Amino acid sequence: MGEVPAIEAVELSKTYRGGVRALVDLSLRVERGEVFGYLGPNGAGKTTTIRLLLDLVHPTAGHVRIFGLHSRADGVEARRRIGYLPGDLRLPDRPTAAEYLASLSRLRGTVDVTRRDELCERLGVVLDRPLRQLSKGNRQKVGLVQAFMHRPDLVVLDEPTAGLDPLLQAEVRAVMRETAAEGGTVFLSSHSLDEVQHTADRVGVIRSGRLVDVDTVEGLRTRSLRHVRVTFGDSVDVDALGRLDGVRVVAREGATVRLNAPETAMDALVKELARHTVVDLVSEPADLEEIFLELYREADGAD
Repeated sequence: MGEVPAIEAVELSKTYRGGVRALVDLSLRVERGEVFGYLGPNGAGKTTTIRLLLDLVHPTAGHVRIFGLHSRADGVEARRRIGYLPGDLRLPDRPTAAEYLASLSRLRGTVDVTRRDELCERLGVVLDRPLRQLSKGNRQKVGLVQAFMHRPDLVVLDEPTAGLDPLLQAEVRAVMRETAAEGGTVFLSSHSLDEVQHTADRVGVIRSGRLVDVDTVEGLRTRSLRHVRVTFGDSVDVDALGRLDGVRVVAREGATVRLNAPETAMDALVKELARHTVVDLVSEPADLEEIFLELYREADGAD
């Protein structure tokens, strides 16, 4: 029998008052030592999943185990092994960041102070001002430090880079990867494909409370559509382009043709285009919403 996973959710469901089904029959396994991206638009059920994992709300059906520990019956022991950054981070007003982090360190009793101070320096935490005076981004840095500073076995992050500039986002990604390299596990909930694909090993995609797919990041990338705009210097059979596997002709405006193509079709498309005189060629990734729609369309087709 293999190693006990960091997270194992079995047929997990949550229905709120009024019959609102926030999560439906979710079965999910997150292995130790991986960064698992949990991807979906706002309202898909990501935060409900996290609250169930942490036993902050109770499931309507199903159960969760954290390192083999039942999230409810063994909740206290399980949470000792977790670091958590909520999406709706709330911090006290009066203490400074230094006072707040020191207080949490005393409460936990297992914090490596050197690690805490290193994280503060890397993220540029403003330590000497009351938390109420800090911007959203600076408060987010404090939240990130408290999630990682005790070297938890599992770090659960809900939209961790919200409000951070690109350089700090890259630093947070580096901390996540380092955590996994040291044997820790990161559960990264996000609506940002860019964040997930630069950090995660595997990705789960959720829609309307249902897990529609779990794949490696590379597998997800191969499904990502690209928008291609080609301007030709000679006549071209547009129908021939549309017959390529996965390629769809969106519009033709004079000598310019606009196409949608998955990354897996790009090699065949470029070879077909090379048979003609190409004056201009632009290829751009589809935006997040379009990629979600494509993944959801595949799920509907499978159903």
